[in-house]
Amino acid sequence: MTSSYHLEDRDKCNKNTCANTCNVPKLRFKGYNDEWVEKRIEKVLKIKHGKDQKAIENNDGIYPILATSGEIGRSNTFLWDKPCVLIGRKGTINKPQYMDTPFWTVDTLFYSYVFQNNNAKYLYYLFNTINWKKYDESTGVPSLSAKTIERIKIKISNNLREQEKIASFLTLIDKKIEKQKELVELLKKYKRGLLSAIFSQKLKFKDDNGNDYPAWEEKRLGDICKIVGGGTPDTNNVKYWGDDINWFTPTEIIKKYADSSNRKISRLGLLKSSAKILPIGTVLLTTRATLGEMSILSIEATTNQGFQSLIPVKDEVSSEFIYYCQPIIKHFCYKYANGSTFLEISKQTLAKLKLMIPNKDEQNKISDFLSKFDNKIQQEECILSYLKTYKKGLLQQMFI
Repeated sequence: MTSSYHLEDRDKCNKNTCANTCNVPKLRFKGYNDEWVEKRIEKVLKIKHGKDQKAIENNDGIYPILATSGEIGRSNTFLWDKPCVLIGRKGTINKPQYMDTPFWTVDTLFYSYVFQNNNAKYLYYLFNTINWKKYDESTGVPSLSAKTIERIKIKISNNLREQEKIASFLTLIDKKIEKQKELVELLKKYKRGLLSAIFSQKLKFKDDNGNDYPAWEEKRLGDICKIVGGGTPDTNNVKYWGDDINWFTPTEIIKKYADSSNRKISRLGLLKSSAKILPIGTVLLTTRATLGEMSILSIEATTNQGFQSLIPVKDEVSSEFIYYCQPIIKHFCYKYANGSTFLEISKQTLAKLKLMIPNKDEQNKISDFLSKFDNKIQQEECILSYLKTYKKGLLQQMFI
């Protein structure tokens, strides 16, 4: 940031300004030395109730209608038009929101009247450091009352300029995070376009001599991959668990390569279940409840029964190319899955999927091209993750 946002580490307090405790944040802007004070939230703002939106809804409205999940509609009538903090009354209670433009809010989302000499954006960031679930008043759907919120004690700067500076600084961080999110989403959108162009053969590759590759051939998935289901050892038998055999569940399929599972099974557990050891290079495919998610095994592993994993036939297709066929495979899974409790697609149905397959050289060229693009997306996602972690650290150190 710029020099106007010079932060000082106040980890060690000046004994002359702190009596028994040090009521100052660890990180603070230069020039601000007064201790922060403890107040109840009711001393800085008044909690106000949202209202039912049915009578004022208008799809073409100019004002947002807000709920705990964010915007849920539009209206030409606003309920409040001053900067304020919003906090969930029921449902999602741990995600404060901030608004400085007119809005309507429903009855599950409180808004607030911020008192003079307090900065609403500063209070929003402070609210993000509060463990709201600690104050949950319900045994069912999480709930908060206005009275409970207003009686919570907070430590706060009494200096409006300091509040404004903190809010301005953290707003800049938020803007950087939003820009990085937009970049990541733009790259993902562009990749989806590339996949569509490649598999429709609108985008064609040439060999190293500049010549066209042979025409793609239609093949059934069951002819180019061995399809293998999974299984779960008896969860009540401790002898079947906790050893060194990786055992994946669908919720773990979130990245291109799968290299370590959350739970492990034992050799005995493997023998006493329908789980099977899958070789490196197997493409894990989720086929029950969660459909069409894919990862490539970088280690030997097993899965539960929520998978029909694809072991490529070596001379026919590569693991990488099958992985990049995901949009086609996922669409097929949703189209032909059955089930009343949850959707599932069988091995027999999956085997019938027809894919257009290029020769191995073109497969490799396509996969290399898309892998480089994936690496770029991953780099930008790492930057986004860093920025989020950086902001989280700032919130922990700039507030008490």
